[in-house]
Amino acid sequence: MAALCFVLGYLAIDMGFIKISFETLPILIGALLFGPLDGMIIGALGSLLYQFLKYGLSLTTVLWILPYPVFGLIVGRYALKRKFSLTRKQIWFIMIAGHLLVMVMNTAVIYIDSRIYGYYTFIYVFGSMILRLAVCIAEAVVFAVIVPFILKAIRRSLHLWDVD
Repeated sequence: MAALCFVLGYLAIDMGFIKISFETLPILIGALLFGPLDGMIIGALGSLLYQFLKYGLSLTTVLWILPYPVFGLIVGRYALKRKFSLTRKQIWFIMIAGHLLVMVMNTAVIYIDSRIYGYYTFIYVFGSMILRLAVCIAEAVVFAVIVPFILKAIRRSLHLWDVD
């Protein structure tokens, strides 16, 4: 799942300040099926691979990695609290809340990175917020629609391997 997270991040449509990606999908699936630790590990390893191979190591690499393990941790914790049985409304909630969290954390990282490396302008960091918010909500809506079907299929296939 972490490798899939990396690949989906690498295949994203990246327009500088806007990134359209499915890289959170494996984090979501891992967190919703197996819990917070798995979601966190998938997010950490997937984004670690992505950051190192795409950008290398910098002072802010850890900050760029951080939103995805936090996302996996929170989604997994939410699923665990509900015993991995979420209603459609709960799935919609966690998709939107989780994606908004990632957007806010990424904005904070852009701000910190821009201050450290001297490219800060208010327009660069915050000027694209409405467009970034629209992309964030669109991704959350797409995932809220498709994730229940994916989870159902995976759960069904996992039960084929149950041994009594």
